[in-house]
Amino acid sequence: MNIAFFLIPKKDVIHLPIHATMRQAVEKMEYHRYTAVPLIDGQGRYVGTLTEGDLLWKMKNTPSLGFDNIHKVSLNEVPRRMTIKPVHIYAEMEELISLASEQNFVPVLDDRGVFIGIVRRREIIEYCAGLLQAGRPVARAAVANGG
Repeated sequence: MNIAFFLIPKKDVIHLPIHATMRQAVEKMEYHRYTAVPLIDGQGRYVGTLTEGDLLWKMKNTPSLGFDNIHKVSLNEVPRRMTIKPVHIYAEMEELISLASEQNFVPVLDDRGVFIGIVRRREIIEYCAGLLQAGRPVARAAVANGG
């Protein structure tokens, strides 16, 4: 199955440039009620995912940092504690299923490594549920690998 069918394009995905500030991240995440957002570099490449926990740990581990001065800290200064693995657009559904067992979304890259969007766990689950209802097997490789 072509994963492009499940892709939420970059233009519809809340993401942040790696040079944004902690304040911008907090405000965007609060406004959209997200707990994690993809980070993109100046060339549009995916460089990781920022989580609420990353922001909290940065504040905890930087005694002088508070809500009054988080606008001074760039996101590239915030250590990321989780690795959210991306896939390329030509990846197989089995790979998505395996990653979605541990990630809420899977970032998708084009042939040049440029971020083009995400596939959410919800769409993957709905796809698998549809297969099960139709009596078709669900991604044998992912199931066999414990994903």
